[in-house]
Amino acid sequence: MQTISPPHGEKAVDAVSCLILPGTPTPLGATVVEEEVNFALFSANATRVELCLFDPEADYAETRITLPERTNHIWHGLVPGLKAGQLYGYRVHGPYEPQNGHRFNSNKLLLDPYARAIGRPLKEWKPELFAYELGHEEKDLSFDSRDSAAFAPLGMVIDPAFDWGEDKAPATPWYRTSIYELHVKGFTKLKDAIPENLRGTYAGLSSDEAMAYFKKLGVTAIELLPVHHHLDDSYLMEKGLSNYWGYNTLSFFAFEPSYASTADPHDAMREFKGMVKRLHGAGIEVILDVVYNHTAEGNQLGPTLSFRGIDNASYYRLSQETGRYYEDFSGCGNTLSMQDTAGLRLLMDSLRYWVTEMHVDGFRFDLASALARELQGWDKLSSFFDAIAQDPVLSTVKLIAEPWDVGMGGYQVGNFPTGWAEWNGRYRDEVRMFWKGLGTAGELAARLTGSADLYDHSGRSPHASVNFVTCHDGFCLRDLVSYDGKHNEANGEDNRDGDNNNASWNCGAEGETDDASIKALRLRQARNFLATLFLSQGAPMLLAGDERWHSQKGTNNAYCQDNDISWLSWEDDAEVERLREFVIQLIALRNEQPVLSRKTFLTGQPLAEGRPKDVSWWNVEGHEMTAEDWDAGFVRCFSMVLAGGSTTEIDEAGTPRHSDSVCVIMNAHHEDIDFVLPPTGGTEPWKLRLTTQDSKESPELEEGSKYSIQSRSLVVFTSDVQVSPH
Repeated sequence: MQTISPPHGEKAVDAVSCLILPGTPTPLGATVVEEEVNFALFSANATRVELCLFDPEADYAETRITLPERTNHIWHGLVPGLKAGQLYGYRVHGPYEPQNGHRFNSNKLLLDPYARAIGRPLKEWKPELFAYELGHEEKDLSFDSRDSAAFAPLGMVIDPAFDWGEDKAPATPWYRTSIYELHVKGFTKLKDAIPENLRGTYAGLSSDEAMAYFKKLGVTAIELLPVHHHLDDSYLMEKGLSNYWGYNTLSFFAFEPSYASTADPHDAMREFKGMVKRLHGAGIEVILDVVYNHTAEGNQLGPTLSFRGIDNASYYRLSQETGRYYEDFSGCGNTLSMQDTAGLRLLMDSLRYWVTEMHVDGFRFDLASALARELQGWDKLSSFFDAIAQDPVLSTVKLIAEPWDVGMGGYQVGNFPTGWAEWNGRYRDEVRMFWKGLGTAGELAARLTGSADLYDHSGRSPHASVNFVTCHDGFCLRDLVSYDGKHNEANGEDNRDGDNNNASWNCGAEGETDDASIKALRLRQARNFLATLFLSQGAPMLLAGDERWHSQKGTNNAYCQDNDISWLSWEDDAEVERLREFVIQLIALRNEQPVLSRKTFLTGQPLAEGRPKDVSWWNVEGHEMTAEDWDAGFVRCFSMVLAGGSTTEIDEAGTPRHSDSVCVIMNAHHEDIDFVLPPTGGTEPWKLRLTTQDSKESPELEEGSKYSIQSRSLVVFTSDVQVSPH
């Protein structure tokens, strides 16, 4: 047992008893055990760890307690008399030797990496938050002895109790998944139908209005931009901006409190859980965009807020030449180490926590290639992949990789292992190029059919390809067809930031215009992109706002725009209504016709003896595409026919997945073309089901008939084929 006493001149927290017990090394973090709290913190290189308790009712008076036990590099102790709601942090003692990778400075109060909630967020960047003297000629080799406790973020001991009732994960099969990517705040911030205090919050996202919108749209999953607690970069705050997207994580367990409608962390946690529960009740999965590749502490000149002061050498990848610098595969100054037990355990514990405690259904890993880097580079057999593959919890949820980072050899589209889906950057690029009039038919055909060239070799299915044309990072759909170049002036970086290669086309005028013909062409191009997305094999991902004709005013890097550049407008007009209805029709058509969402790759072979090929390709003259057709770089108009009838695929109930035959004709040419309709594979005629054209005709045509398809447009025909399963 150890007696607790406050430092000289500081008041003890009244709720704390005078004794501390050894406690246990697991679980890590602060855990309530009846009328006691167990604290456990990993640090392999520390010499002493002090638990610091704060009393907000006594001007944040601090009580320091030396943790009495150390087990396998975990410092721990059990404090009687504490309860949920207690604010805390750590002071970790050890060598300050930046050149050797050690940056211990016990003058700096540190946030527990396993804190479940933020009791006091960082409000202002102060010099005291840095372990070295700002402005010193030796930079980070100097040492700062000022106390940071008055400014540092504090963790809160949390009671996780919540009535989940009969909550059940929707467990939507991948082949029936349609993802809707959105920002918690930006989605409802301007929606007047939601009470003002709930706009831009977790509660707003689960409001009746938002739920009705999701259900009508037909999406099966929402993918949330980061909801882990993040910090606003100091250089952004100096310009009056913020890290709106949230890719600057400080805590991988704590939720972002600014998205809650309440200031109380317990109520905020219940609000988040209530959001998940409500979405599950509507059959909608929740996927989190997670940023485990780096932290908000930045490079060697960054602040000391948590990991750096707890055990810099264990949590971060350090340069192989000198421990002073970091290996940076994120472009954000540092990279979390998956080679060390500390980093890998942190990631795994965090993921399991969000699944088991917060009930989320999957994750999209930002810059995922950085997590799979071993000593010699990216490794498909890395410990990161092995750990997830064998985990009984994590191996069952949806895992999506952004399969690249900023390091050498980081572009790994198609190379992630079985069990993983990937954001398919090649799909985005090649679909954009085709409708711009520069891509080739062969490249588009590969993307339409699920990118088997990328994923079939590893034994994965079409849904390994998460298809997207736009996402939060880059142009939104309206801007993709309205701007030739980026316009990021609002970011205050002289338009230097953001990608210069967007494969965009303004259709004849840069930015907004009153020219009716240009506006019509832009809407037609937008419909072409949307139709291609939902008619492709794989898992489609729609960027929230694209169906509402939202514009970011030419910004292709809106990461710091917490304003109406990013917030969705909910004002409806005829254009918005028609575009939204078009998306609703697309998703409904995809759900209605199983050939548009195959569980297995198409083969180009007959479904059965006497039956047509599962997929066939046709030129404008009504003949199957030849090698010469595919090799001709000028082909801008062709058709894909997916044969209907019962196949060998069955649904979850064991019922054969019957579908009509579907004929998709694409014309990226600048002129109208007479297209000879291919065979239906049955006795019924082709029926026009959907078109991106400006006309509204609804013909019923026999195979071999000529159909005039408008320039830069797409049409979909279906034909009922009644075939008994073999």
